[in-house]
Amino acid sequence: MPAPSSPRPGRAWFAGVRATGVVEHVDVRADPEALAAPGWWALVGTFEGRVDAWRFADVTTGAGSDAAVGRAPSWRGPAPDSWTTSLDRDAYVAAVDRVRHHVREGDVYQANLCRVLSAPLPGDDGPPDAGALAARLAAGNPAPYAGAVHVPGRGDDPGCWVVTASPELFLRVQDGALTSAPIKGTAATATGLTAKDRAENVMITDLVRNDLQRVCRPGTVRVAQLLDVEEHPGLVHLVSTVTGELADDVRTAPDVAARVLDATYPPGSVSGAPKSSALRLIDALEPVPRGPYCGLVGWWRVDDDGDVRAELAVGIRTFWWADGVLRFGTGAGITWHSDPAGEWTETELKAARLVGLASTGTTPHPHEGTVAG
Repeated sequence: MPAPSSPRPGRAWFAGVRATGVVEHVDVRADPEALAAPGWWALVGTFEGRVDAWRFADVTTGAGSDAAVGRAPSWRGPAPDSWTTSLDRDAYVAAVDRVRHHVREGDVYQANLCRVLSAPLPGDDGPPDAGALAARLAAGNPAPYAGAVHVPGRGDDPGCWVVTASPELFLRVQDGALTSAPIKGTAATATGLTAKDRAENVMITDLVRNDLQRVCRPGTVRVAQLLDVEEHPGLVHLVSTVTGELADDVRTAPDVAARVLDATYPPGSVSGAPKSSALRLIDALEPVPRGPYCGLVGWWRVDDDGDVRAELAVGIRTFWWADGVLRFGTGAGITWHSDPAGEWTETELKAARLVGLASTGTTPHPHEGTVAG
């Protein structure tokens, strides 16, 4: 797709980076070699598989580059009582039991079961300001892979409105190395983490290791850190880190982005193991598409010499807006040892702080509830 003569509206923010002015849009799966073009790209992928990329004209890095987010207009969110859920408590608990049945039958070891919260935004004066919500989340729930992409749609470009406070690294590409840091295991405090959480993390770490081996040099994939405890606002996670060196034929390929995504997408931590079986189960049990939730959000940069750097987050703790409705997903990993009521509570814990921040007129406590039915 030829670049237009002048940039058109569009903004993206990630830690230490601010970009404006869209000069090109690409459907990464349909045009896998496009991301070989030098420049800085913002990427957003849906859990269902589509990955869009926007190349920006003006990119600022370093200290102060996020200042414009803080100057964004005040956020006008939905009313706290207007949120609804794609699976209420009874339906979610029943779906957990169905996953446990499939574990008992040997179909899966683990599956991530999710629900989507949604609420109409007040007013009809056009798209909300993504920077305003990004600033509110940055103040109330700082996250290592926080970011936002706001690109108006035009022609074949569907546009994008996504704001993330993701704590989870899906993929980092740097100096020919590929790194992923899956999160599995969540509790309000470290003392609440269980043997089930640790087993779940090990299962997914092994799956991610296998994914990376598909595009890395044999013998270079290793688990650099296993079962680290990370503290985030209102909760803790178990995190493991897997690294490998990209194979020479992948690192130099014009379709390196597509090669890496074909091997690893969607992220293992938000699908399950085995991944193919878990995806079929998710499709059968979840009533609505996840969209950008559990997909990817991040950036991809190609230097003039062809060197690639990228940092893509798993699209968790992520809001997206379309058709006047703000959405947010939350979920939990289900194994044989899952307690159905406890898994519902985990989805509430993950959503409470973020949904509270996005709602107008609320100052959320880290452990307050969200949508019960």
